[in-house]
Amino acid sequence: MSHTATGRRTAAPAVVTALRVLSVLTVVAIVWQFVTAGSLVAGGPGGESAEGLHAAGAIVLHVVSGLSMVAAALVWRGGAALWPLIVAALVFVLSFLQAYLGSHGPINVHVPGAMVLTVGAVLVAAWSFTGAVRR
Repeated sequence: MSHTATGRRTAAPAVVTALRVLSVLTVVAIVWQFVTAGSLVAGGPGGESAEGLHAAGAIVLHVVSGLSMVAAALVWRGGAALWPLIVAALVFVLSFLQAYLGSHGPINVHVPGAMVLTVGAVLVAAWSFTGAVRR
């Protein structure tokens, strides 16, 4: 954390950069999930490999969304808004629910859940590039 000339706390530039990188990686992991899900739904050859890639992508999504949540918490501690932390935490928790539903639940719940994850991840990533992250 650092202090501005007015004495207000701000998140360190490295923490803001980490949030930006991790939140973008979260979105990239979700895009990967969409690509591999398309291969699963199409039912073409290589379905087992597509399923393995989709499962691996879920693990990556858990990791990067969790790290994004931690970075959002550090930025919040630096004086930024609370809502991006809440959204990042929801994305992290919902990624596990999504993984469960993908294996055990109906696809008609899994797909809308992916849309919710996407909106949340994009909101955090977009916010991280605004000037509000420094306030």
